[in-house]
Amino acid sequence: MEVIFILIAISLILAGSFLFLFFRAMKSGQFDDNHTPAIRILFDNEIKKKDKKVPSTKSK
Repeated sequence: MEVIFILIAISLILAGSFLFLFFRAMKSGQFDDNHTPAIRILFDNEIKKKDKKVPSTKSK
């Protein structure tokens, strides 16, 4: 039973340290994307196909 408490404590410390490092990386701007907005205009847009309406053959 003592091993479970030790493992829970270690996992909480490890999770807290990962959370701290994640927020520190976010604050420092590590995940900012400065390259993509500059080249976004170079990407081709997909051409949308218009649906052709077929006249109905039913008579009124």
